[in-house]
Amino acid sequence: MNPPRILAIGGSDSGGGAGIEADIKTITALGGYAMTAITAVTAQDTVAIHAITPIPPAMVGRAIAMVLADIGVDAIKIGMLGSAAMVETIAAALVPLPRSLPIVLDTILAATSGTDLLDPDAAEILLRDLMPLATLITPNRHEAAKLSGRTIDTPADAITAARLLCDRGARAVLLKGGHFDASVLIDRLITPDDVQSFPQPRIDTSHTHGTGCTLASAIALGLAEGLDLPAAIIRAQAFLQAALRAAPGFGAGHGPMGHAAAAPGRPLA
Repeated sequence: MNPPRILAIGGSDSGGGAGIEADIKTITALGGYAMTAITAVTAQDTVAIHAITPIPPAMVGRAIAMVLADIGVDAIKIGMLGSAAMVETIAAALVPLPRSLPIVLDTILAATSGTDLLDPDAAEILLRDLMPLATLITPNRHEAAKLSGRTIDTPADAITAARLLCDRGARAVLLKGGHFDASVLIDRLITPDDVQSFPQPRIDTSHTHGTGCTLASAIALGLAEGLDLPAAIIRAQAFLQAALRAAPGFGAGHGPMGHAAAAPGRPLA
């Protein structure tokens, strides 16, 4: 049986912990075949992003077209986009695809270090053109607040913000709980009709670089394999927890995780 084909669209992390590099590691560790369309090249370490060079949107669009035409795809994961032109290009490339094709959009607005990764004028285009194409979007607390225009102080606020995004066209929102101060981290899956909670223990570590990329890629892989959304989220959470526990301890800031150590055949919980 051939491995699931996952196209990862996003920025490259020179430090290897997040972005396309985390996507490739996650997809490979879980038995998938990773393909890429790189939106930007960065010079970064575990402390900060020091420089960003965007790839021309036309080149990214062509990369997507070539992969789709020759190899095919079973799911798509989208990360850092950067500009309005890039969002428009990605949306245009995905519109012709079957609505049943799983697309996971990690709504990256800024890096952990604070560097903006999506231009302000691109956010509205993302909401209008790209979000409705996605099977799932995976904002954290701060991203959900900015995208919805709603202040989020409590989990109830988060659910309200996610429902507003559903009103704008999101099919499903996984609002990640890592930015709430609690010993139990709760991710919440919000659809127009339902709310499901997915609790997990908080792991006390500073080596959290790439957690969002890893989770979204793992969910995309699960959906490509035919898992439903809740099952794909549960397995992705287990993989993320294992990768956090296996972090090699590199770097002076938010270090990378241990994707290889969390591969199937090793304990995931």
